[in-house]
Amino acid sequence: MDRQIVAEDFLAGKNLRDCYGHPVFPVWPRQYLGRASILIKVYLYDAHAQQVLHDIDVRQTTEWLSSSDNLLWIDLYDYNSKEVSQVGEVFNFHPLTIEDVLQGSPRAKVDRYDRYFFFVFHSLRYDEESDDELTQFELNVFLGANYIVTMHRTALPAVGRVAYHCLQGSKFMDHGPDYLLYAIVDGIIDEYFPIVDRLGVRIDALEDELYVNPARETTDEILALKRTILLLRKVIQPQKRIFSNVNGRYSFEVREENRPYYLDLVDHIERITDTMDTYRDLANSAMDTYSSIISNRTNEIMRVLTIISTVSLPLTVITGAFGMNVPIPGTTWRPMFFLIWAGMTGLLLGMLYLFRRKNWL
Repeated sequence: MDRQIVAEDFLAGKNLRDCYGHPVFPVWPRQYLGRASILIKVYLYDAHAQQVLHDIDVRQTTEWLSSSDNLLWIDLYDYNSKEVSQVGEVFNFHPLTIEDVLQGSPRAKVDRYDRYFFFVFHSLRYDEESDDELTQFELNVFLGANYIVTMHRTALPAVGRVAYHCLQGSKFMDHGPDYLLYAIVDGIIDEYFPIVDRLGVRIDALEDELYVNPARETTDEILALKRTILLLRKVIQPQKRIFSNVNGRYSFEVREENRPYYLDLVDHIERITDTMDTYRDLANSAMDTYSSIISNRTNEIMRVLTIISTVSLPLTVITGAFGMNVPIPGTTWRPMFFLIWAGMTGLLLGMLYLFRRKNWL
């Protein structure tokens, strides 16, 4: 099924179930795998009927949004510039927000406009075997009075789970758009916890390895951990500022009954932030410990080499003196050879005894 044809059918106001014979939207449960999927899916909560509709006629958007109790959710997946522009025209989105969606934003943020708020969030995928252990996937959200539009280039499990529940009932859509936003973001934040737990396990294993068998690979592991922790903090810190409650007010509209959910969301973010700060300190401490261990090993080696050099120096002087091609008194005396060796042996033993008394050995 051609993605552009399906998108154009949607934007033309056609009912996708009638066109294709079944609901056409990406979902995550296995029973839907293998079905055709489109890049645009629509969910509408009809407050009067208290049910969620999907594949509705887009030409009726104004009619559905005329009721402040209704909630419309449009999700764009693997979009292109034409699709984003067309949806932007339907909702009269500012060109700057369209530009942000198409070009991407490296950090999470929230921008306030006349009739809506524009959010940027980042989901993470963790692959310990890759060079870049963490990969960011951007989620753009437009939050209006009774609608929400989400756009993402890759499939996001957090969005897929919420979409699946919306097909089953009105669990996430009968508390307003801010609650639907919370449900999506909460799923993204929950995906951070397994990553945080895995980093904790790696740090514990690294600390044990430092004292048992520090190797050259230890440095690479420490640097990889520090890089991953830094990226995770870089992703989570801006999101913490988005949901910060300043003087009892959020940076966007949140209904009073939904405030406890956002307080819980902020608590999760702060837990991750505090844990990342601890992990960062542990990683820095591990690097300092590793440097100290390597430095001590180097000092031990240098001490042994210095002792060997110190002991060898007078012996080298003696053998060099008697090895010169000039007449030396006593060289013709036969016992002189054994006398020289006895003197060198006594000098060696005396120096070793002195080093032992000084605790240098």
